[in-house]
Amino acid sequence: MIVLRDILYKVTLEKVVGNTGVTIRDLHFDSRSVGLDDVFIAIKGALSDGHDYIKTAVDQGALAVICETMPAQIVNGVTYVQVADSKQAMAVLAANFYGNPSESLKLIGVTGTNGKTTISTLLYNLFTDAGFECGLLSTVKIKVGKKEYKATHTTPDSITINKYLAEMVGAGVEFCFMEVSSHGIHQKRTEGLYFTGGIFTNLSHEHLDYHKDFKEYRDVKKKFFDELPKNAFALVNADDKNGSVMLQNTLAKKYTYGLKSYADYKAQILENQFSGLLLKINNNELWAKLIGSFNAYNLLAIYATAELLGLEQMETLQLISALESVDGRFQFTISSAKKVTAIVDYAHTPDALKNVLETINAIRTGNEQLITVVGCGGDRDTTKRPKMAHIASQLSTKAIFTSDNPRTENPESIIEDMEKGVSPENYKKTVAISNRKQAIKTACQLAEANDIILIAGKGHETYQEINGKRTDFDDFKIVNELLTALNK
Repeated sequence: MIVLRDILYKVTLEKVVGNTGVTIRDLHFDSRSVGLDDVFIAIKGALSDGHDYIKTAVDQGALAVICETMPAQIVNGVTYVQVADSKQAMAVLAANFYGNPSESLKLIGVTGTNGKTTISTLLYNLFTDAGFECGLLSTVKIKVGKKEYKATHTTPDSITINKYLAEMVGAGVEFCFMEVSSHGIHQKRTEGLYFTGGIFTNLSHEHLDYHKDFKEYRDVKKKFFDELPKNAFALVNADDKNGSVMLQNTLAKKYTYGLKSYADYKAQILENQFSGLLLKINNNELWAKLIGSFNAYNLLAIYATAELLGLEQMETLQLISALESVDGRFQFTISSAKKVTAIVDYAHTPDALKNVLETINAIRTGNEQLITVVGCGGDRDTTKRPKMAHIASQLSTKAIFTSDNPRTENPESIIEDMEKGVSPENYKKTVAISNRKQAIKTACQLAEANDIILIAGKGHETYQEINGKRTDFDDFKIVNELLTALNK
């Protein structure tokens, strides 16, 4: 039995009409989900305003309403609580409603442009392999111990987050590793959570369709570290100039990692091959199955986090050497006949695409073709499109521009935006094929023995979104099928 008054703890109240001593059943910010004795939280969103649905929620049985503006019609028997910020209030309410589960876990947040999914997922795998009960909140999946749920957002809404964290506490989970997106921070989804540690990977061109400029994007990330408690740790990439910015005002214990700069945790790449990486981490050599300098950073962050959370050094090194690549993150297959290597990667930012292509070029002998299939998402930041195309055409033997998730945009228009970034000397290296499956098929047909195909942008996604409709589409599955068919 939960009383409204109790979950209003730490919520800044501006006005209350009605009785806060009522017993409530559940929390909702979608009026369509509201039932008898629920609390409805009116959120102002980009496309709709929850305040327009207060009457609907009350008609459906809402016992209490949390809002920023009091409705014109006050219904007897319903409690109305006015707050300055409904999103922030919802996060605190959700934490209180579920018993502040983050305080009963060691919750680690991973933020940055690239590497969030890899680091959080591999930390989950490593600590699970070490014998701990673990939880995961990532772009790809949500895990409560061994139980798995489908993820819908990088950082879920605050009610969903606390619901899963409470389930983790009930299941005896000790460590939870969580991706923390800039959207999630900006929309107050992580407010009211108690983090044991925060990890900063890097910062590059991304989400500028949402944030007004790069400074705002950076400062939103910084806010996550500003709010870490003093007994938490803040671990940042010293090789990214924004790492020091993240540490400026944090109360947490400060640690750094890097391959180039002076740092608390240092690594050196000794060998970089398609079979893996030979690394020296703090004077200890280890062989890892992951590939590329970007994964050297990811593994170093994982090593540092494991040590900060109390794992023994040699055990950590052994566990890291057994880690496998995350789905859609430099996931590759080699065809049986021509020995064509096909790589699927989530690289959907200029920096991530550049990292993947540079990694491939550093490994290949130079005699093989590197054929890149890449697109850009619709209804998203348009300024990165020419940059993506420039990088793909500059660093590949052949670049095929295609659809990613066009959403409501015309795929041909997206490709035209991309083509504006191609330098004149690279025009002949590019071709536009808007149908993604046909683009992948063309890459497979162009590939000769030992060539390399990179399919970038969608990674782990198993769908394509066109005109608001999602259809099944799995890059890795499709390229495997096409290579197998062409080998017959």
